[in-house]
Amino acid sequence: MAPDDKRLLQIRDLRIEAMVGDTILEIVKGVDLDLDRGEVIGLIGESGAGKSTIGLAAMGFARYGTRISGGRITFDGQDLRTATEAQLRALRGARIAYVAQSAAASFNPAHKIIDQHVEAPVLHGYQSRSAAQDDGMKLYAKLRLPEPDVIGFRYPHQLSGGQLQRAMTAMAMACRPDLIIFDEPTTALDVTTQVEVLSAIRDIVEQFQTAAIYITHDLAVVAQMADRIKVLLKGEEVEEAPTAHILAHPKESYTRKLLAVRSYERPEKSRSSKTAQPELSIRGLDVAYRSGPKVLHDVSFDLHRGMTVAVVGESGSGKSTTARTIMGLLPATSGEIRLRGEILPWSFRERSKDQLRRIQMIYQSADTALNPRMRVSEIIGRPAKFYAGLEDRALHRRVEELLSLIELDPAKFYDRLPSELSGGQKQRVGIARALAADPEIVICDEVTSALDQIVAEGILRLLDRLQNEIGLTYMFITHDLATVRAVADEVVVMQRGRVTDSGARSKVFAPPHHPYTAQLLASEPKMDPKWLDTYKGRGSERPM
Repeated sequence: MAPDDKRLLQIRDLRIEAMVGDTILEIVKGVDLDLDRGEVIGLIGESGAGKSTIGLAAMGFARYGTRISGGRITFDGQDLRTATEAQLRALRGARIAYVAQSAAASFNPAHKIIDQHVEAPVLHGYQSRSAAQDDGMKLYAKLRLPEPDVIGFRYPHQLSGGQLQRAMTAMAMACRPDLIIFDEPTTALDVTTQVEVLSAIRDIVEQFQTAAIYITHDLAVVAQMADRIKVLLKGEEVEEAPTAHILAHPKESYTRKLLAVRSYERPEKSRSSKTAQPELSIRGLDVAYRSGPKVLHDVSFDLHRGMTVAVVGESGSGKSTTARTIMGLLPATSGEIRLRGEILPWSFRERSKDQLRRIQMIYQSADTALNPRMRVSEIIGRPAKFYAGLEDRALHRRVEELLSLIELDPAKFYDRLPSELSGGQKQRVGIARALAADPEIVICDEVTSALDQIVAEGILRLLDRLQNEIGLTYMFITHDLATVRAVADEVVVMQRGRVTDSGARSKVFAPPHHPYTAQLLASEPKMDPKWLDTYKGRGSERPM
């Protein structure tokens, strides 16, 4: 054990309860945690393991509907369970900071990014507004945000998901806290941006001797960040060990299971005479926001029935913009979209109900995509009622069928609100909502990014089974190359609004690679604690 003067955080026998309906459930069951100054501990485990709940408890905080029912939480000698609200407010944001999983749901949409960034350092007396603003721009540059001198003067909706996540990381670092809780901070980032953010986070942690709790479901990511890893399952500790040791010599079967996931890769399908006619054809798509410059340039590709096209690229490459244009949410300046040969109107308002039904979308951020005031049954039931006209018992049965399909027990989840669901459960509800319309084409926008690896593999297998049984066609937007290998039949690579590479999965991933495709492949973290150092060491040798 380390000397007491090095110990920053000590948690003993932590117990947290949650009220689910009329039942009190213990969701964290006697967990211990020690963290020294400048040390990083990784918390891993599947959805519902208690990772985020423990991370928040390290701030003396419990989510609505939960309470810390037992144990001791000591931060730098101060007992957070007996601290007053004023004492906790003095710590949070100044000495303890939190980087949430969903940046889109965490920023206030009515205020500019820089105004939200300077709030903590000014409030806690760490810096003046002008000094905090200047420091914010330096942090934006360090975290590889575009136009760091001006991006802070934009509103949250004017930034991509990956840009928002980096801006929130900068905001957490504003007061140079002693402890930062990183709750899946790179989930929304593409591989090339992720590796730069991981490098920046690690550099700042080392430079300022900041301790960190790094919560993630991605073992390759935590391998680059953590000195030690604690494995959790259903609120209990499975095992804890130094990172290199736990990756090479896991003791418990559950840890070995976590290390073995993502081995799933289904056979690649080829176009046949039955799928020669595209289900959806995109040709020469140009898109601009209002009178600004074009963000999509001559984008063309096809979706064929019963097949999966994965669209990959960095944040801002145009993946989601292409999806929004297909959905009729953004007009194009030129080009056309054909659904089984029929030209689709640009606006969803001009499309028929049947045209709307046939193309559905599963959105990236379930936190912002689900109405917080509607129960799960209402969220899933609305499209079933709108498109199929189901009512009463028939609607109830259909919602139960869809919940079972996405592996959520109808008896437990039918009447829950989104606030009573984990991130992974929310995303599965989003999948069920899309399927409720009985679509032919489903656009999956980062549908597994919020899920732990075990649950994500289950969702991928589910989507594959549905495709085989129903003949669904998928456009799969993702930054996770392991997901591309698992599900894609064809791959479209995008960079700065253009298609740079496309073809069958086996062709795109086989050398010789297009330079940008090679960069994506080289930026994919490996299950090796030394990988990030090796990547940084290659520096200018990486293809640009």
